Amino acid sequence: MIPWLEANTPFPDVSEALTTDAPGLLAAGADLSPWRLLQAYRNGIFPWFSEGQPILWWSTDPRMVLHTDAFKLSDSLRKTLRKVERSRLGSGPWDVRFDSAFEQVMRACAAPRKDGPGTWISEDIIDGYTGLFALGHAHSSEVWLDGELVGGAYGVCIGRMFYGESMFARVSDASKVALAYLVAFLRTQGVAMLDCQQETGHLASLGAVPIPRRQFLEHVRQAVQAPPIERWEVVPPLTA
Repeated sequence: MIPWLEANTPFPDVSEALTTDAPGLLAAGADLSPWRLLQAYRNGIFPWFSEGQPILWWSTDPRMVLHTDAFKLSDSLRKTLRKVERSRLGSGPWDVRFDSAFEQVMRACAAPRKDGPGTWISEDIIDGYTGLFALGHAHSSEVWLDGELVGGAYGVCIGRMFYGESMFARVSDASKVALAYLVAFLRTQGVAMLDCQQETGHLASLGAVPIPRRQFLEHVRQAVQAPPIERWEVVPPLTA
């Protein structure tokens, strides 16, 4: 049995997370207030649950992470990034922005996909993370084409630790472009690791790797103590 959290119940130690049946499941209940979400991320915990379920809290082992200096660019993505960057600096149809449409990015990530239904991102999740955004702890990377939002990614940032949550694309490679610009900026700010939570082939193709939870938490404890990033500004992606 996993513990049930009330409003003021602290999280259990992550070592108590299940190792069988639902590996990484730590607790259920509580709420998605900014305070609760910040406590979760500071301790390497994240919410993930489906409609009709209570709030479920996870701390997976191993943990999928992307080291920002190990982001992989395919030849086709490099070509796309060069095109987008030329457009962004000139008067072309492409643009990249941070934090100009955070809720739009979340809702696009929640929308049904071509090969399936909508994601687990519910109205309660949107409310919780837009609360974090208002406090400066959540951010979006956005790709625009002819003034329309066509791709993006969002996540949580505490100190110099970034926790990726979801991405979407309405045109080919738009989510990867959003991630590439995000990674480029994070590198300039001394953010060494981007949390990807769970292992997928798509993330692995971009350079993400699984690491032991113990190693992940050691990094998190130090990174969240660093000064917060003061200004989020788009910088050129690495394409060389």
